[in-house]
Amino acid sequence: MPKSKNTRKKKYIRPRRAEDGMDPQSQGDDTLVDIVEVTEQASDFFERNQKTIIGGLAAIVLLLGAYFAYKYGVAEPKNKAAMESIQRAQYQFSRDSFALALENPGLEAEGFLDIIDNYGGTKVANLANYYAGVSYLNLGSYEEAIDYLDDFSPADDITPAMKFGAMGDAYSELSQFDKALSNYKKATQANPNKLTTPYYLFKLGLLEFKQGDKGAALGAFNKIKADYPESTQATDIDKYIKMAS
Repeated sequence: MPKSKNTRKKKYIRPRRAEDGMDPQSQGDDTLVDIVEVTEQASDFFERNQKTIIGGLAAIVLLLGAYFAYKYGVAEPKNKAAMESIQRAQYQFSRDSFALALENPGLEAEGFLDIIDNYGGTKVANLANYYAGVSYLNLGSYEEAIDYLDDFSPADDITPAMKFGAMGDAYSELSQFDKALSNYKKATQANPNKLTTPYYLFKLGLLEFKQGDKGAALGAFNKIKADYPESTQATDIDKYIKMAS
């Protein structure tokens, strides 16, 4: 709807003086005509397009209503239910009972696989992909591990490195060493920190050495010594530096 004339900001026009060739009264009449003309044009535009404008606003209102209805009426309750379901599977995972965690954690609770199927689109189902991938990795099912880890979307600073590191382990077990190296490198570059970065740098260096790239291995070992001297991996790192030199 057009703004009222009282609230619309007017453009400043220098009043014409008599010597400009127009008397003030005539100039004032022209200015008034211009303002009325602009107002009428705006009103005509709204009248011609009011159905489109009102329809567009109604569509926006409906979309916002649908979004909030889904978020608070479906998504959040679904995510809450998934959080309650995953606890038993996490317990079995913490006990290294990976097969039970995947499919039958007990007490009629859902395993990671059921949570992924039944609560798709929730944060908990996304996290269950990571748990399922690591479970399969520990059970020796490396291709399944890669599939589930690949479906996991990290949402914090630590889990990206853990995802790529676990995928590196799986590819290494499958003797797909190029892919293993690529994922270990991603693990060392994903949000560098004192916990995961030196751990995967060490794995990267060992695999590079195994592949005959002593220079790259030396670089990984030296980085551990220089940047993470307080890490567990730095304890005997001089031995590996000497080995790769």
